[in-house]
Amino acid sequence: MLEITLTLILVIVGLFYVFMTWNFSYWRKRGVPGPKPKIFTGNFPSQYTQKQHTAYDLDAIYRQYRDQYDAVGIYGARSPQLLVISPELARRVFISDFKHFHDNEASNLVDEKSDFFIANNPFCLVGEEWKNRRADVTPGLTVSRIKSVYPVTNEVCLKMTEWLRKQLRLGAPEGINAKDMSLRFTSEVVTDCVLGLKAESFSDRPAPITNHIQSFFKLRVVPIKTEEFFIDLMQNAINARRAQLAASQKFERVDFLDYILQLAKKRNLDKRQVTAHTMTFLLDGFETTAGVLSHLLLLLGRDQQVQERLREEIKSYINDQGIIEFNKLNELPFLEACMLESIRLFPPVFMSNKLCTEPIELPNKNGENFTVEPGTTVTVPHYSFMMDEEHFPNPEAFQPERFLQPDAAKMYRERGVFMGFGDGPRVCIGMRFAVAQIKAALVEVLTKFDVHVNPKTRKDNFYEPTAFLSSLQGGIWLDFKARQ
Repeated sequence: MLEITLTLILVIVGLFYVFMTWNFSYWRKRGVPGPKPKIFTGNFPSQYTQKQHTAYDLDAIYRQYRDQYDAVGIYGARSPQLLVISPELARRVFISDFKHFHDNEASNLVDEKSDFFIANNPFCLVGEEWKNRRADVTPGLTVSRIKSVYPVTNEVCLKMTEWLRKQLRLGAPEGINAKDMSLRFTSEVVTDCVLGLKAESFSDRPAPITNHIQSFFKLRVVPIKTEEFFIDLMQNAINARRAQLAASQKFERVDFLDYILQLAKKRNLDKRQVTAHTMTFLLDGFETTAGVLSHLLLLLGRDQQVQERLREEIKSYINDQGIIEFNKLNELPFLEACMLESIRLFPPVFMSNKLCTEPIELPNKNGENFTVEPGTTVTVPHYSFMMDEEHFPNPEAFQPERFLQPDAAKMYRERGVFMGFGDGPRVCIGMRFAVAQIKAALVEVLTKFDVHVNPKTRKDNFYEPTAFLSSLQGGIWLDFKARQ
């Protein structure tokens, strides 16, 4: 009896081993080189051990093969993936061969029945659905609409200043949590600009919207209560706007809610669909924007010389109201350079996982040509490109001067080594709105405060191993001193 039991156990273990390793010959059969995968983890050990961020796992493979091949085969657990090593090939994936890599892998990870809002975000939509949704959303993010809500952004900047002054009066020996402050800022801006409502993020009793938005970034399945909250919130925003219009109140800004109401009427959208469209505006301007702002403040706090140089540039553009006019935001080259260099060091998206949608044959430098089949995940390691000394000398250093060359950002983008906002037809649609928020907040902070790094903050750029987005391990704690 014991022998039979042991035999059955061995057979089960053997079958399980075969199941987990069955695909490990996938790339070898196709003549694609790559590192040997391990059972359970494939080539991503840190996804399970969480000893370091996944970006570092990919970077180790990238550095091992970057001088030999354009792409190598890797495995996420037992699933084959193609890791792009050549920036030129990455450029093809995003632009010239876009039709072969049309969709994002995220579309396979969400289900509309359980994640209605996430599944209906343009990032997760596929094929014609993505094309139609992007066509719906893009007109709502025109320069004229962003300019229309720019005064709201500046009002929130003043609220942030008052909040900071209050924290300094109360005393903050361990510093101010820069990510928390940035999230308060972005949630207030986005809620007001998109819905015309106040999140009260800088008050002692903020509205629940901030916590509900954060739940989208912590959970795969959106809780029913969170979905119901946003449907009710959206309806309240619509009712408030319609009441204003019915009372013949002049509403001066042509904002995002104005556009959503027009779209809902044109498309005959129900409450859930209207809310899903609205969530695109809310989510795309919240977490990632706050991450860029907080890391930029960190880097400026570390380098007082760069901070002062940027402050002097800002001063030359400030008007009598203490702000920089919207039309002049893009005329500050050093501000732009500082923001882009911060994104290079702490990219909101450290990699992109694309799906092959049509078969394509690709060359592989020192290897054989090979065919990528539909359904294959193609991974582009943005972090590795942006931290490669061949493309960015002394890559660990914060050197905004890299982006002061004429058309530097365009040059790096066309070489495929800098895709801070993505590239090609699926480039981030909220990019201009996010940039306006970041720049306005930075102008406000640097004109009112000196920024220093609190000793509690680590001195290197080591990413938090458990974070989905790239962020400094241990958090960003800053000291602010009011300027006279």
